[in-house]
Formats: sequence, structure tokens, C-alpha cells
Amino acid sequence: MASSAVEAPSRARVALELACERLLALQNEGGWWQGELQTNVTMDAEDMLLREFLGIRTEDETRRSAEWIRSQQRADGTWANFYGGPGELSTTIEAYWALRLAGDAPDAEHMRAAASFIRQSGGLQGARVFTHVWLALFGLWPWEQVPALPPEVVLLPSWVPLNIYDFACWARQTIVALSLVKAHRPSRRLPFDLAELHGSGRAAGGGRAPGGRAAWLARLDRALGAYERRPLPPLRRLALDRAERWIVRRQEADGSWGGIQPPWVYSLMALHLCGYPLEHPVMRRGLEGLEGFMYEDRDDSRGVGAPAGPSRRLEACQSPVWDTALAIIALRDAGVAAEHPALVRAARWLLGEEVRGRGDWSIARPRLEPGGWAFEFANVNYPDVDDTAEVVLGLRRVEGVASEAAIERARVWVEGMQTSGGGWGAFDAENTRELVRELPFLDFGEVIDEPSADVTAHAVEMLAALGRREEPVTQGAVAWLLEHQERGGSWFGRWGINHVYGTGAVVPALIAAGVDPAHESIRRAVRWLGEHQNDDGGWGEDPRSYDDEKWIGRGASTASQTAWALLALHAAGERGELVQRGIRWLVETQRPDGGWNEPQYTGTGFPSDYYINYHLYRLAFPISALGRCLSEG
Repeated sequence: MASSAVEAPSRARVALELACERLLALQNEGGWWQGELQTNVTMDAEDMLLREFLGIRTEDETRRSAEWIRSQQRADGTWANFYGGPGELSTTIEAYWALRLAGDAPDAEHMRAAASFIRQSGGLQGARVFTHVWLALFGLWPWEQVPALPPEVVLLPSWVPLNIYDFACWARQTIVALSLVKAHRPSRRLPFDLAELHGSGRAAGGGRAPGGRAAWLARLDRALGAYERRPLPPLRRLALDRAERWIVRRQEADGSWGGIQPPWVYSLMALHLCGYPLEHPVMRRGLEGLEGFMYEDRDDSRGVGAPAGPSRRLEACQSPVWDTALAIIALRDAGVAAEHPALVRAARWLLGEEVRGRGDWSIARPRLEPGGWAFEFANVNYPDVDDTAEVVLGLRRVEGVASEAAIERARVWVEGMQTSGGGWGAFDAENTRELVRELPFLDFGEVIDEPSADVTAHAVEMLAALGRREEPVTQGAVAWLLEHQERGGSWFGRWGINHVYGTGAVVPALIAAGVDPAHESIRRAVRWLGEHQNDDGGWGEDPRSYDDEKWIGRGASTASQTAWALLALHAAGERGELVQRGIRWLVETQRPDGGWNEPQYTGTGFPSDYYINYHLYRLAFPISALGRCLSEG
């Protein structure tokens, strides 16, 4: 008994040391950490289609991209949106289409299996609006059957409903670019059609509006569709010019738009249709920047399930600021010295990434001074509260770097971004007009940036660490978090999957803000975590939990989700069997190199639609969890 009690912490400490060694070895010479951000094959299919549209697709690039797409096809012929998920219609359509572009014959076995699924699931008619847009670009779907999106939307002032600032930043950038594309109604012809993918059902209508509002929005869509066919020439010219300038002003230094794939590809097409040649500096930067988001692989060198030989895949986004902040926090939790050279280099790099300019967030907060951090290498238009909070939490734990002024600017900015209800969204304040979710065009995921428990929790934890837990801004946020606890005791996770993530963020924040561990909300959260611990001792949650309550808190154990649960339990004062079983699971599943296998997607882009496998989560969060659980506190 005594020997066992000594052996378990000893093994856990060895595991922690191995994990820290691996994380330190992954640091870039420039000071940052960056794990791959893996999504689904629509990124690669649309990259091929973009290049076809612009006339720059090459046989060699196409071959390598197609190898990756084929390697991700499931045994039933489909492609999914996340590891272990069900086949998804639009993703399978786009993957199939890309492979046709690469020369795969429609009568090949893998293509027949995919086509059969597509037809049985509704065919091209059942695809999402964005897939219909791609089809229309190549004459494979009538533009008249794409919901209306006139570029005149950019002319609406910010106080008018359905203006572009009612949309979340990721949707805003996308719809402005798409409105330009749709105004031109281009049609690039291919040497084949996709007649074999037509189903017998009706086209998906898009939108999610209930009852009478659905009818009103359908009438609005018809009216706007009629206007699109016969726009007022002076108004159309003004709108096209305004949209074009709006897009160009928001290109980032790395050539991207917002550092994410959707507005990037649509902005390139929009500007090309406006007459920008490929040699134009804006176009050239945009195309060159895409190469920086491309992983060229050989023989699955990164262990993501890539095929033998050469292949390539596109990241939808990159997360160096987020990853670096999490790495600093993890290493400090593990006991790495505050003045360690790796941490000092990381802190200095983060300080160089501070956003000091006014972005779209200033539309709602015009008098607020800028300060904070974005997610990516280059994204000065869209810093976010989540990254800013984690960067501050990291910077304040590093010695030898003068970060006080940047931290103070960040504090002021984060406090100023609080919504009137007490919570925080990620990128904008008061971005809560639910009407925009219901427009027929917008069926591609979340399109507003309302307050979420996970972002609010990180902001609260930051403010508490800065000695402001008694301030009204913090206490208002604490009240918001307590009010938004789910009936079962968990919290919803907007940017991570799902209730395990939300609970893992909120409980430490509430404790940091002064909530007693004996508080009923904390006890309910602990009970919920205990009820959802897997038999193997770990925790997991499948992305289907966003759509089906049966999946809430349920899924194969993963390193990141087990760590989130342990962080919550430790903060709540738990030291018993729940925690010990979770630690044992991490120790027993650790790889010899100090990392953990985690093919599961535990990050969220859009709930119900788009998920992410953050490759550094499986290392940074377990280090934090083990470090805290093995500490004296």
C-alpha cells in the first residue's frame, strides 16, 4: 500500500518531466510555439477549386492535394468533418469534386461509393449554400438558386439591422467578399459535369428561422433576389466600389484576410473579378500567403494519417499566439523557472505581437483604446478577448521581460469589451443580433459572436490574476457565469468540445475570482465531472454533443479533455479518486517521446458544423493539469 502510494506520484512526475522536455524541444527559434491546426478536407478541395478558378492550378500540386484527400476517405466512401464522425454531405461532395478535378474516374470504386452516399443523402440539391456557391462558380448550379446577398449590404450604417457589423468578424469578412463574387455571377466551365451526384430531393433552403419570421425572411430573400437581377446602376457601382475598398483595407501583412481560409479564398476571387490581375501586389501577397499555410508532407511525417509518398494539406488557420500563451502557462504550472530562457524568448515574441491598432471591434467601442492579441501571426484587424486573456496570464508569470505596460493596455481593452450582460464574446462587443443567423444565405455555422462561458471564464481568470476580482466588471462576469451553468452542472463550450471544455475553463476562473469551493455551483460541476468520467479514468466528449444531448460529456478519453477535467477538479479542491484516476490515465497513455496520441478533434470552429484538432492541446493541457495536481497547492 505504501509502495503504491509512493509509486503513483513518482510515475506522474516522470511523465510531467518527459512532457516538458518535449514541449521545450518544439519551441521555434523565434520564441513561439505552433502546433498544426487540422480540420477537414473542404480546405484542400476548395484550394484546388480556387486555383482552377484563377487559372493557376498545376498538375503537381493537384496530385499531392488529391493524395491527402483520398487518404481521408472513410471505408463507406464518405468524408467526415471530424475524426470518427459520420459522413457529411457537403464535405463529401467537395472532396469528390476535387478528385474528379484531379482525374479520378467516376466509375472508380472509391468514387462510386462516394457518389452513392451523396445521392442517397439528397444529392447536390441537399448541399449547404457555400457548396452551391462553389458549384455556381463553375456552371454546375444556377446562380438564381443561391440565396440573395447583394453587395449593397456594405452601404447599411452600423445602426441598421442586418448591417455587416451585425455579423461576427469571420462571417462579416466572408459575406462582403461573397457579395462581390455573387454580383459578378461568374461561370468557369469544366470538362465534366457532376450529373452523377444529382439526387431526387429539393434544394436545401438555408437559414434556420422558425415560424412567421421564416416567412418574412423568405419574402425578403425573394425581394433581394429580384433586385439582384435588376440592380440600380448607381447604387450597384457605389456598393461594388465600397466592398472592394473594404476588402483591400483588411488584407493582413501575411496576405490573408483575418488569418482564416473562408474570407481569404473568397476575397481573392472577388478582387480578381473586380479586375485585379494575379500580378497585383494584393493578389500576389494573398496567393503567396496561402503557401505559408500549406503542409507539405511525405510518408505521414507528422502522424496525421497522411498517405505514403508526397501529399499536401492546407491549414484553415494558424494559432501561434494561442499556442505560445498556453505553452508558457503549462511550463510554469510544471515548475519551470519564471526566468527560464525559453519562457523569456516566448514572452518577448508575444510582446512583439501586441495589436495596437483599431480594428472592426472599434465600431461598437469607438472610444476604447486598443490593446491585446490576436490568434495568428498576422491579424491586426481582429484581436480577441480569449487570446488576450491567456497571453496576459502567461506574461505575468515570466520574469526578465518588461510587460507591465502591455498588460495594462490589455486589461483596459478586455474590460471595455465586456457586453452589457456581463459576459464576453471573442472578437466583438454586443454582437448578439440573432436575426442574422436566420438569413437564408447563412447556413454555414455560427454567424454571431455572443458571450460564451469559456471566453468569459478566461477574462475573469485574467482579471482575478491582476488583483481585480472585487471590481464590478469581474463580479458582473462571475454572476453571468453562475447564471449560465447548465442544469446538469456543466458549462457549454463555444470554442472547445464541449461541456468538458466549458467546465474546465469556468471552475478555475470562479475559484480565482473568490467563489468558495463549497459553493453549490462548484459542487454541481464536480458531480457532473464525476458522473462523466470514463471507465478507463479519462474524460472525452464527441463533437456530436452540440447536436445530440446523449453525447454531452461522452466520448473516447483524450489527453486534452482529461486535462480540462483535472484542471477543474484541482481548482475545486478535489484530491481524491477522481483526480488520481485521471492522472493515472495520462501516465499510462503517454508516448515514450513525452506526448500523447489524440486523433480526436477537441477544438470548435462553429458548433455543429466545423471542428479542429489543435495538435498542441494534447501536450500543453496535460502538462498544466499534471503540474497543478502534483504541486503542493
